[in-house]
Amino acid sequence: MPAHMTTPKTPLTSDLSRSADDLDWRRTAACVNLPQRSVFTRVPSEAEPVLRACNQCPVRRECEVVVDPAHTFFDGVSGGRLWRNGREVKRTAAHTSRQAGR
Repeated sequence: MPAHMTTPKTPLTSDLSRSADDLDWRRTAACVNLPQRSVFTRVPSEAEPVLRACNQCPVRRECEVVVDPAHTFFDGVSGGRLWRNGREVKRTAAHTSRQAGR
């Protein structure tokens, strides 16, 4: 098989003995039970519950690697950040200070 067609050995694909269920990282995501409209929103205030969940998410890194938001024009939350058209939406100081007070 040509080199460009092989699957790179990454943490997501390195253990071929794992089942498909084990590799489905979405099942353990902190946002799994949150409303999809909050996960895929473009509005910062609607994304706040999901962004808070990301802070404790065990698969935060896998989420950003698989979604690859910067290269897919993604809208929503991935890897602990809000994205709009594949660009990170910077959180305002008001959002940050409000979250610190909770």
